[in-house]
Amino acid sequence: MAYVLGIDIGTYESKGALTDETGRLLVSESVPHRLEMPQKGWAEHDAEQTWWHDFTYLSKAITRQAADQYGIRPKEIKAVGVSSIAPAVVPVDAQGQPLRKAILYGVDTRTQKQVAELNERLGAERIFQVSAQALSAQSAGPKILWIRQEEPQVYERTATFLCGSGYLVHKLTGERIIDRYTAASYAPLFDIHRLSWSGELGGSVCELDKLPRLLWSHEIAGEVTEQAAAQTGLAQGTKVIAGTADALAEAISVGAVHTGDLMLMYGSSTFFILLSPRLPHTQTLWANLHAVPGMHTVTGGTATAGSLTRWFIDQWLSVPGHSRMTVDEAYTHATMQAQQSPPGANGLLTLPYFSGERTPIHHATAKGVLFGLTLQHTQADMYRSILEGISLSIRHNLDEIKSLQMPIHRAIAVGGGVRNRLWLQSVSDICQVTQAIPEITLGAAYGNAFLAALGLGWYRDLADMERWVKIREEIVPRQEHLALYEHRYELYRRLYRQTRDLMDELA
Repeated sequence: MAYVLGIDIGTYESKGALTDETGRLLVSESVPHRLEMPQKGWAEHDAEQTWWHDFTYLSKAITRQAADQYGIRPKEIKAVGVSSIAPAVVPVDAQGQPLRKAILYGVDTRTQKQVAELNERLGAERIFQVSAQALSAQSAGPKILWIRQEEPQVYERTATFLCGSGYLVHKLTGERIIDRYTAASYAPLFDIHRLSWSGELGGSVCELDKLPRLLWSHEIAGEVTEQAAAQTGLAQGTKVIAGTADALAEAISVGAVHTGDLMLMYGSSTFFILLSPRLPHTQTLWANLHAVPGMHTVTGGTATAGSLTRWFIDQWLSVPGHSRMTVDEAYTHATMQAQQSPPGANGLLTLPYFSGERTPIHHATAKGVLFGLTLQHTQADMYRSILEGISLSIRHNLDEIKSLQMPIHRAIAVGGGVRNRLWLQSVSDICQVTQAIPEITLGAAYGNAFLAALGLGWYRDLADMERWVKIREEIVPRQEHLALYEHRYELYRRLYRQTRDLMDELA
């Protein structure tokens, strides 16, 4: 037998998966890490101490377990697939050394000035024509411009601006690449129609020779070097594919590979990917490519989800008497308590904009709101309201997708939040969508393993992922709460509209 390894770097955790040629999951492993927020509105990772540390830890742990449990030798692992949070920007010098911490995706909102400047200088409409995306806190182009303007000494020493998966590929192979799906988030640098860096607009951000080589996600980028083999436990010469963003790998991992398939990712944020027969025209969501040529997606993502529930749990654990609980025990306890609060959380309504918001409102200075608090409300009401607030933000995004006349044929859920049945049921009830739950919900690492197998030629196309995926159950929307949640959704939308100016003034 031959094997493939997939590793994913997330916002708070990294995961790895080893499979055989049939998709049988043999070994999986995870490791937590910190999200660094050194200033208000900033979100960073240390590329070396977080990304590469996690990769080497997972790779060595998995190869060791594979040898102990199955007698698998490193040379029998034929390829590696990687993914990471995206878009993230890390500048590296000529030797490939990071010059600063990586600036993360839309949870990092420092680039409001650069977004406005590029829109004024290049024209927002022209940027949209070339990139098929409107500039926002999510866009990587303004993050590069921020480095150029605010840290010119870093910019001058930068040989290449790499993404998260690209940094791992570079550490493994010495190559400097980026996959086209991730590159599409580098507006206004990427021309989505020509599938190349934009000579017309890109020079306003940086010299194009500072950008990596473009590949499709499943293409072989290089081979594991002797030095990387010593650090990771992999065999020298192991193939390494270009990889991609975590969300796309998540979608692939659950078999969301046909037109009309919607992936709902429950992670530190929520993310949505709908496979589309054409390049969508939207400025509230993100039009994008896919892992392979000829496929398109419409995507969106909130700024918080699991990060918000974790914030609440951290407050819970700080209360005397709760501090002896583990995080998992606290989640279980909070969820059990929240189940005692009725749908609607006894009149409490949450705007989950605790780190600004990405789609569909693109409001970097949006603020979180717990509205309607009284002396009768409990922690259980608050936690239920937070879950419902996140669910309402998902409903808002799905409504935007439907407004594009793009039908959703089926929804498939994935990510750590899938373990929370109350949250899943809340989303189904509020969005009136049935969610399929696969047997394996490990996520992006599993999708990366399939992309590696595809890159090796073991499979013909993405549709073959269906051989790996089995659905274990479905979460069906309940009709008895439909009227309640329709009214709550109306109030949710009105509450944001009526507090938006106050949010900006408070910021």
